[in-house]
Amino acid sequence: MGSAERRLDSEPAMFAAPSVEALKRDDGAIILRSRMKLLPTARCTGEWLEHWARAVPNRTFLAERRGDGWTSLTYGETLTQVRAAAAWMLAQGLGPDRPLAILSDNSIAHAVLALAAQHVGVLVCAISPAYSLMSTDHEKLRAMIRLLDPGAIFVAQRGPFARALAAIDGLHHATIIAGDGDGSSAVPLQTLITTRQGPEVDRAFAAVTPDTIAKLLFTSGSTGQPKAVINTHRMLTMSQQAKGQLWTFLREVEGAPVILDWLPWSHTFGANHNFNLVLAQGGSVHIDGGKPAPGLFETSLANLRSLVPTIYFNVPRGFDMLVAALRTDDELRQKFFSGVKCILYAAAALPQNLWDALNEMSMATIGRPAPLVSAWGATETSPLATDCHFFAERAGNIGVPIPGTELKLVPAGEKLEVRVRGPNVMPGYWKAPEITAAAFDEEGFYKIGDAVKLADPDHPERGLFFDGRITEDFKLSSGTWVNVGALRVAGIAALAPLAQDIVIAGHGTDEVHFLIVPNIAACRSKAGLTDTTGVDEVLAHASVRETISQGLAKLRAEAVGSSRYATRALLMAEPPSLDAGEITDKGYINQRAVLSRRADLVARLQDDAASDVLRLRAVAS
Repeated sequence: MGSAERRLDSEPAMFAAPSVEALKRDDGAIILRSRMKLLPTARCTGEWLEHWARAVPNRTFLAERRGDGWTSLTYGETLTQVRAAAAWMLAQGLGPDRPLAILSDNSIAHAVLALAAQHVGVLVCAISPAYSLMSTDHEKLRAMIRLLDPGAIFVAQRGPFARALAAIDGLHHATIIAGDGDGSSAVPLQTLITTRQGPEVDRAFAAVTPDTIAKLLFTSGSTGQPKAVINTHRMLTMSQQAKGQLWTFLREVEGAPVILDWLPWSHTFGANHNFNLVLAQGGSVHIDGGKPAPGLFETSLANLRSLVPTIYFNVPRGFDMLVAALRTDDELRQKFFSGVKCILYAAAALPQNLWDALNEMSMATIGRPAPLVSAWGATETSPLATDCHFFAERAGNIGVPIPGTELKLVPAGEKLEVRVRGPNVMPGYWKAPEITAAAFDEEGFYKIGDAVKLADPDHPERGLFFDGRITEDFKLSSGTWVNVGALRVAGIAALAPLAQDIVIAGHGTDEVHFLIVPNIAACRSKAGLTDTTGVDEVLAHASVRETISQGLAKLRAEAVGSSRYATRALLMAEPPSLDAGEITDKGYINQRAVLSRRADLVARLQDDAASDVLRLRAVAS
């Protein structure tokens, strides 16, 4: 047991104790399931809203920053607007076959419309704004609209979405709803939330069942073209019922949980995990208009200074930027560690250096380690499949199966492929029966494509560690397997803070090579350059190259075996492309797409004469 566990054991219990049953089969597979029984779940997500609107009608549910203050809706006000918007949708003939598509980012309006659709059985799909605002060809957006054939499309403002709306013109027969609509070219949002409601809303709400489709969510496309994942109400309510049973502290948080969150509702982490957790528990969602990206994270920091949440969610890139800010801001550091009761990272592995930094600052600030946990799943599992409802000794522990969910660990070469079965798993992909059939094995387990390893094979309750994606790993010419997921995390930690991400190359060769996605702001700082200095000049600066070289040497010194360090590295001047499928709007790298599109860079890494390639120095014995 690590020091973090020993210290936190003296605190009041925050979580239910993990208890796992492991069944080992003759074929080498292992079935893992929680011994905790899943309790009855809500019929649909609308039951949560109806309950809290009656129980605490004046409690703030939704808030967003406008100017120097927060604009908010209470639970009572939200239900009134939800029922009004639902009445409009029903009158327009929206339903399971005529969806509502939401193109805009998180906002109060977005939440109200999504909840209204779910309330009365109208299919809703939030599409990442990146496909509208960052894309140059809108091809993915066009494909999504063709598949959905929506009855209505919502945009917060027509101006920023004008190009996207023009790109999909003619591909649908939808009514355009706009937050700033004037009634001529788009229906104003105000029309929806002031529509007179009647008994048709109650009838439609009563007709929603656990098997009713609540929403579609598009996958990130990290393993191919985005697919529309069916999310039923059963999937969403089961996931939150399990969470509530495991996170026992949620019932003890005074005034219910408060979150400040940027994670997009077009993805399962932000919507199904974070937003629904607050709704299920009767808490408050404060929408963060920032995100962990240059020029935007300052907004997140300003919001944190205004409001410290009781639960803090982020992805590793966000924690990287947060750690840097907390180190230089004593007041924010004190407020953050004193106010946040639980910190959860997910969606990608957290480098150990960030885990250590958060714990060290927490110890120095409040005298105990940060309550830092994780979870694991996918869009197809809504998203919770495992939950680390205990204080792990180090980063990377994704926990144990949640109540009601089974994991099957299948030997795959030197790894264990993990598969998932339970009421939290999708029935399939929208209008894609062949892809759906291929996604499940003969026992009905969803083949997620990830690998895991047991923290302790004799004690499954001690959790699992994510062990990369089966399709990403490769062999060197020596026959040695390269664990891309683990090496990527170790590489980012060794090259911190100059490496934002790493793509692992070297397939079929003698050595591992790195294509580095640089953190340009950190590189400029290291080189003492201004914000206007060009990228090429920054990456060519001697101090940047020297720091990367030192990081490669550090990784080599700590590695055991040729598959655990890189002998060469190249800094990528052109950032990963959304249109090319190299990156998602949350910053996740599609390793295969980058290697394919940047084949010239991969070849340059193998060129002994390439002057821009950094080479590992000889390591002293």
